[in-house]
Parts: sequence; structure tokens; C-alpha cells
Amino acid sequence: MTDPAEQHGVGVPDGWQRLWMPERMAYIQGEGKTDECAFCRIPAMSDEDGLIVARGVTSYAVLNLYPYNSGHLMVVPYRHVADYTDLTAEETVEVAEMTRTSMRVVREVSGAQGFNLGMNQGVVAGAGIAAHLHQHVVPRWGGDTNFMPVVARTKVLPQLLRETRDLLAAAWPLIAD
Repeated sequence: MTDPAEQHGVGVPDGWQRLWMPERMAYIQGEGKTDECAFCRIPAMSDEDGLIVARGVTSYAVLNLYPYNSGHLMVVPYRHVADYTDLTAEETVEVAEMTRTSMRVVREVSGAQGFNLGMNQGVVAGAGIAAHLHQHVVPRWGGDTNFMPVVARTKVLPQLLRETRDLLAAAWPLIAD
């Protein structure tokens, strides 16, 4: 009789290389999630611990803890508001200015060739944290979508988040009041 592990190919070399990311399971299973809003909690942290790149008067720029690409930032208003239409005029201007500055800084630091910008408004639109508005700033490079996400559903990020935060924060100009 054949060993069930061998029968199903478990542990049998198949020519595929595997990248193991066991810490990703914590995100998938929602470990550490609380009822408290992460975007409201982050500003109380140090910039390094919260991965904050820059702070403004009404909003801040923070690295995405689960980035699509290296340098994936989010611009987040301090005020807990879900819908873009609920921002004040001052918040709207600063979110736009911080988004523009994010693009300039990421381009300068990493040579990004393009960007995806977006806000997912509501759970049905794909918002992971629908209750607190946030603008994604995702840098893109020619050929950055390769076989890894398509075949292996895996992202390969060439730099640690803290290193990316340090580079972007150092290049970020002061935002005037």
C-alpha cells in the first residue's frame, strides 16, 4: 500500500520553489484586530512604530502594513470619517496635497514610473477598513506584476517596511500649517 503522503504528493519535490510567509496568517485570521479603529490608533504611536511617514494638520501619510508594492502609502485624515463627501474643505485639500507629495517623494526615493491612486468607499467597494477613509498611493514600475502574484498569489517586497518608512520620511518635505 502506498503512503498517503506520497500518494498526494505531500513533501514530494515538484520543481516549484516556495516562499513561506507564516506571519501572513495572522492577517488572514484577523488576529490582533480590535473594535478600535487602526487609523485612529496609529497617530498616537511614534512615527517608527506606526510606520508614519509624515504628519499634517488634518491628515497623515502612513505605510500600508500589507502593501501591494514597496512604498505603498495611505493618506488618512485624523478625523474618523467614512465617506469622502464628509471631509471638510481643509481636510480635502490636505489629503490631496499629501497624496501629491507622496507621489513626488516615492518617485524621488524609488524611481516609481507610475501610480495607482484610490479610495474604496464602503465594504462593497472593497474597503478593508470602511469606517475610516484612506487614500491609497501605490507605486508602479514596468514589469512589477510578474508570475509571483499571478501564479503563486505571493508578493515579493524587496525592502522591510521600517527601511521604506525611514527613506520616505527623510525625503518628505515639511508640511506647513
